[in-house]
Amino acid sequence: MRKMQTDKIATEQENSVNWPTAAFLILFHVASVAALFFWSWPAVITAAVLFGVGSMGIGMGWHRLLTHRGYKVPKVVEYFLVFCGALALEGGPIQWATTHRIHHAHTDEKGDPHTPRDGRWWSHVGWILVPPAELLDQTRLERYAPDLISQRFYRLLNRFYYVPLIMLAVGLLAFGGWRVMLWGTFLRVTLGLHATWLVNSATHMWGKRRFSTRDDSRNNWWVALLTFGEGWHNNHHAHPTSARHGLKWYEIDFNWWGIRLLQFMGLARRIKRVRFNRASTAWQLVTGRVKSRRSYEGA
Repeated sequence: MRKMQTDKIATEQENSVNWPTAAFLILFHVASVAALFFWSWPAVITAAVLFGVGSMGIGMGWHRLLTHRGYKVPKVVEYFLVFCGALALEGGPIQWATTHRIHHAHTDEKGDPHTPRDGRWWSHVGWILVPPAELLDQTRLERYAPDLISQRFYRLLNRFYYVPLIMLAVGLLAFGGWRVMLWGTFLRVTLGLHATWLVNSATHMWGKRRFSTRDDSRNNWWVALLTFGEGWHNNHHAHPTSARHGLKWYEIDFNWWGIRLLQFMGLARRIKRVRFNRASTAWQLVTGRVKSRRSYEGA
C-alpha cells in the first residue's frame, strides 16, 4: 500500500506544472518583447555587459567550479563568481549543481532530467515547467551536492536566489531608468535562459562528435558562442572535470580564457585540463603539471 501511495505521489509530481515558474517565464518573455520597443544605447550596452557577467558566472562559477570542481580559487573569488551566476536567475546553486550532476550520471538515459530523447521541447524548457519528481526530492540534493549543502552561503543563496537580481533591477531602475532596467533585467535574463537551455537541447542533437561517448553530446559552435564556451559539449562529456572545453584553437571558449586570466593573476590553481598526448595518441586529463588519469581516446 505504501509503495502504491509513493508511486501515485511521484506520478502526480511528474505531471504537475510548476505554475509560479510558468508565470515567471511568461512575464519575462512579455517584458522582453516590450523592451524591444524601448531601446537605447545605454540599455543595449548594459544588457550586453550583464549578459557576459551572468554567462561567465554560470560557466566559470556554477558549472566548471562548483559542479565539476575543475579548478580551485580562494573562497572570496568563488563566492563572487557564484554571485555573478545568480544574476542569470537560473535557480539556486545547489539545485543547479544537483540537476547537472544527475544529468552526467544518467546522460541521455532513464533518469536524465532533460534529454532530447524525451522530446526536443522537453529538453529545452519542458523539464522546467513540469519538473521531474527526482528534482523535487530533497534526498537527491543530499546525495549529489553534500559539499554545497554543508556551506551556509550556498544554503542561503539556494533559498533566496532571486534577491541579487531584484537588487540589480532596483539599481538599474534608479540609475538608468525603465529602458535600462527592461533590457538589463528582463530581456537579458530571458536570452540567457534560452542560451543555457540550448546546451541541454541543441548540443545533444546537432553538431560534431570528437569523442565516442555513450551519450548524444555534440560540439556545437553557435551554442558555444552564445554561452561563452559551454557549447563544446561532446568535449565536456568526454572529460567532465576539465576546466577547458574548447580543445582546439578554433573552439572559442571565453570561460576558459577567464579561468586562465584568474590563473595569471594568481587566483586559480589546480586547474584540470585536457591535452593531446602525441606519444600515446590520446587526449589526457591533467591537473597542473601532474597527470591525473587516462581519459577517452580519439580526436
